[in-house]
Amino acid sequence: MTAAGPEALPMRVPANNLPAHVRIHEVGARDGLQNEKTVVPTEVKAEFIHRLADAGLTTVEATSFVHPAWVPQLADAEELFPLLRDVNAELPVLVPNSRGLDRALALGARRIAVFGSATETFASRNLNRTVDESLAMFEPVVARARQDRLHVRGYLSMCFGDPWEGAVPIRQVVRVAKALLDLGCDELSLGDTIGVATPGHAVALLTALNEAGVPTSAIGVHFHDTYGQALANTLAALQQGVTTVDASAGGLGGCPYAKSATGNLATEDLVWMLDGLGIETGVDLGRLTATSAWMAERLGRPSPSRTVRALSHKES
Repeated sequence: MTAAGPEALPMRVPANNLPAHVRIHEVGARDGLQNEKTVVPTEVKAEFIHRLADAGLTTVEATSFVHPAWVPQLADAEELFPLLRDVNAELPVLVPNSRGLDRALALGARRIAVFGSATETFASRNLNRTVDESLAMFEPVVARARQDRLHVRGYLSMCFGDPWEGAVPIRQVVRVAKALLDLGCDELSLGDTIGVATPGHAVALLTALNEAGVPTSAIGVHFHDTYGQALANTLAALQQGVTTVDASAGGLGGCPYAKSATGNLATEDLVWMLDGLGIETGVDLGRLTATSAWMAERLGRPSPSRTVRALSHKES
């Protein structure tokens, strides 16, 4: 399958008060593959990223410059990144600290991301630091990146719930979100790391952030589908003016440090909904579906994306 035919596309029925265009921040090659039990060969990762860009995704998070002992699945960052020079997309990379930034800069990365937590327990388990200590660690990283005119994204995990602490107070999330912006991050990604958010909760957090001076234009959303709420939460965020949505091709990924975290929102499921709403993404759903089906074959299991399964079944 190379392109979705008329029978494999939703009927377009636009709704009021929604953005005309959404930028999908594709995380499958990083957030998705870092959770695989086996290491995916470097050349397969490179082809995956090329295919995602060829499907029309303009932002494809490529890899992580975390110490290999922490995420062995992405230990090949130095080998992978040079294979992506001809990719027609932005290629952000995750950096945990100054050493990670050094590695990314040496390879010519122009967009980076740091990964923080709204809760103390997850900050301790993921970064071995308190929330404030992790912010202090990010400060020189963001400052150097801005000095070199890099785009900086701040991931904020556990924005809606934490498996150890339970529900996370909105004011707590707002404090850390503002701190990341104050450090100099260009963009925030609000993570529903264990998938417990509901639409009303999403709207309440976005409203509180706006009231605290965080512009919607600086916010992206990153919902997990643990309880089947990812698309509903995304739609609620779009109705609040959000235009950046994180998603993972084929629904790959979760979080290796958070028990009960399941897969990310599948990019194909997101594109199906956005296409039906008449919202432009630039993504060819057929090419994207074929790419995720191709990757599922290499991983040896079917894609968890409902849209990938439905469209692949139509082709078979």
